[in-house]
Formats: sequence, C-alpha cells, structure tokens
Amino acid sequence: MPLSDLSTRQSLFLTAAATAVATTSVILSYQALRREHRTTKLKQQVGEDVEEWERSRAGSGLGTPDEKIERMVRKDKEWRKGEFDEGLIREQLTRNYNFLGEESMAKVRNSFVVVVGCGGVGSWCALMLLRSGVGRILLIDFDLTTLSSLNRHACATLEDVGTPKVIATQKYFKKVAPWAQVDVQVGLWRKGAEAEKWLEGADWVVDAIDNIETKADLLTHCHKNGLKVFASMGAGAKKDSTRVQIADITNTYEDPLARSVRRKLRMNGVNGGIPVVYSTETPSDIKLLPLPEEEFQKGAVKELQAFDDFRVRILPVLGPLPAIFGLNIATYILLDLAGKPLTDYSEIKNRKKLYQTLEKGLARSEKNFKKLFEMEKLPITVDDIGFVFDDLYSGRSSIPPHEVLSKPTVTRWDRDRDLSEDNLVVMSVKQHIKHEKECLNEGKPLKEVWGEEAVMKINRKSEEARRVLSWRRD
Repeated sequence: MPLSDLSTRQSLFLTAAATAVATTSVILSYQALRREHRTTKLKQQVGEDVEEWERSRAGSGLGTPDEKIERMVRKDKEWRKGEFDEGLIREQLTRNYNFLGEESMAKVRNSFVVVVGCGGVGSWCALMLLRSGVGRILLIDFDLTTLSSLNRHACATLEDVGTPKVIATQKYFKKVAPWAQVDVQVGLWRKGAEAEKWLEGADWVVDAIDNIETKADLLTHCHKNGLKVFASMGAGAKKDSTRVQIADITNTYEDPLARSVRRKLRMNGVNGGIPVVYSTETPSDIKLLPLPEEEFQKGAVKELQAFDDFRVRILPVLGPLPAIFGLNIATYILLDLAGKPLTDYSEIKNRKKLYQTLEKGLARSEKNFKKLFEMEKLPITVDDIGFVFDDLYSGRSSIPPHEVLSKPTVTRWDRDRDLSEDNLVVMSVKQHIKHEKECLNEGKPLKEVWGEEAVMKINRKSEEARRVLSWRRD
C-alpha cells in the first residue's frame, strides 16, 4: 500500500476518534450540567426552611427563646411535600430499591414511624429510617441538645447546643431527604389523650426513652392498642458491641433496665410480645457519675429517673453503642415495613426452655414433698417461674452470697404456706437438696438452716412478689 494512502487512512481514523470523544464529552457534560441544575433546584426547594431557622437563631445565643422554637415547629407542621424530582429521589434510594424491590419500597415510602426519644439511640434509628426511604416520621423529645450529647447524637452539631434535640434532628433531616414529612413534638410523652393522639396511624413506634415509668406506660399503651412498638434497653455503660442482640422482652438476659421494665409491664398485664434491642454485657468497672448535692434536695434520686423536664442521673456512655442499638432497631423495622420481617433472629438465651426445665424440677420437688404417686399440675405457670427467677432474683441464688448458678432450681420456701410466686425461691442443686431434706421434710426453722440474713432478704422479695400479684388482679 502506498505511503500516502496509509497516511490518509490514519488521518481519517484519528479524526473519527477525536470526533467521537468530543461528542461523548459534550453529552456527558450536558448530563452533568442537567443533573447539577436539578440538584441545585432540589436544594433550593428546601433551603428557605433552613435559612429561616438560621435567621431565627441569629443573635439569640445558645438559649433559643421558646416563641422562636414554637414558630419553627408550627412552620414545619405546615410544610408538605414539594414538587421534588422523583428521578433524583429514586437515584438516592437506588441501593434500597435494588435490595428490597419496587413493591417493598413502595410500602416503605408510604409508611409512618413515630420515634419517642431523640437521643443517641433514637436519632440514629430515625436517621437510617429516613435514609432508607420512610416517608413520614414524627420525632418526640423534651430534651435540649447539650455539649455532652454530641459524642453520640446522629445529627446535632455545636451550633445546635441549647436547642431541642427534635429541632436539630429535623433541620438535619431536611438536608438529607427534603421530600420526607418530618414532624416534631417538643415535649415529654405522657400517658393521656393528648400524647396518645401523636401515635395514631403509626405503622411503628420506637421507644428510645430513658425513664422507666414513661417507658412502661408507652409500651403498655402500644401493646394494648395494637400498635407495633420496638423498645431500646440500656446502652449506657456498655462497650462490647458483640453482645448486642434483638429478643422479645421476656427473653432478655443480664440487662437491669430490661428487668425493671419487664416487671412494670407484668404489673400492667403485659407479659411479652414486644421486641427489644439489648446487651447481655455486665459492666464491671463502669459506675454512675456522681451528682451534685443540690440534686438530692429535689427529691428521691433513682437510676435513670426523670423529673418533669430533666434527667438527674447521668450514666457514662460510649458513643458507638447507642448508635448500634439504633441501627438494630432501624433494620428490624425497615424489613417489617417492606413486608420481609426478620423472624428468625437468633437469641443468645432461650429463657422459655430454661423456665420449662425449672417447672419440671419444681413439679418433681412438690411430688416428693407431698408424697404423691405422680406429679400434679402446678398452681403457677412457666411465666410465673420466669418472673421469680429473672425479675425477683436476677437469675441468681436466693441464698447469700447470691451466686450465679450453672444448674439452677426453684423450690417451695415455707412448707406451711401454699405454693405461689411469693413462696418460691431459686437455689443451686446442693442448696435444694439441703432445703428439701431439712426444711421441707424435717421441718427445721428456716432461720436455723439458712440464717437470719437470708430469711429477711427472701421475705422482702416475697413482699415484692405479692405487690405484683395484687396489681395483676387489679
């Protein structure tokens, strides 16, 4: 081939290639500019709300006046979905669409979740539900953002210190998903008609409350009114993320907050059916922070107890742990909303099986004590045994020094009283054999066999069990 022909063909090829590159660049540049324009337009649609909030805070210092907060809350309630570009929304949620599918994502985007408590757990839960496409969220909390809460809050920044947590969270949410409806209630959820209306129509309610009384009231209301509710137990003073798990509240283990809430729920006639996230970790070197003397003058101080508008007991918190709790809740609820519930989660401790084993051992003990030919039906249930074992005695022996038992048993305490929850104790196998022989069969006095300290402590626990029984009957 002549050299001139080769040179001509190379020139044509290079010209065609350059033209193709130029055309592609123009197309990509146009698409980029178009996307940038759509994104800018989307940001402008929500920017006014954020700027208004910033203007309302200007010159006010950290203590934002109540009337400005109320004005922003009213303004947000009036805010509704704008003409947001559906293509951009779907692009933002594309990984969720790929994972869950069109039908499931439609359910998620049309769902309504109420988050009660917007601290470390609640803020992370709410944020991930929002990022996952939940279309409507109501945030409820009375508390203000403090410097000390920034180590674990999902949304709050330094500029939010002194403002309500729900306002800080709402402002951040509008920057993430301005098409979602995010409402707020600056206040403490309390049992009563007004607060209960906040929950109407919710597909799920998230309990991220610290206060035990309020927590139990919320869970009881939801359970008795058919509202799906997920509760967070104690994330404070925990550090081992591998011990965090999901379980029914009746199957929690080594969680003092869960134990207290479970006891309250039993008094309210609720014996289970509430999923919770909790940790089986038992902190050994973490203590409650000391309180100033003036706090003790304001009333009885209890762990995680709340007065009307502030908490008085401060628990050390490692920042990632509340986030892990919140993300567990968000994942569970997201899958349920999508119609793909997480039903096969593995519980570390199957308490029901343990309670059934204790029940069989108690039936044998009663057969021996009454000298029967065969075992009879017990006057107490498996749930009653679980209450005594876990809630009254924390899975430990009733006899000092209250050791943790590898093979626990339960048995009648006083031979002269009927068998019931208030006449049932937890013992090791060795203690049980001694008790059955000397106290139940030979009739020796309890103080002689176990000592005055043990008898006094068990009497106090028996009185507590009787109070629970009386509340149940009421």
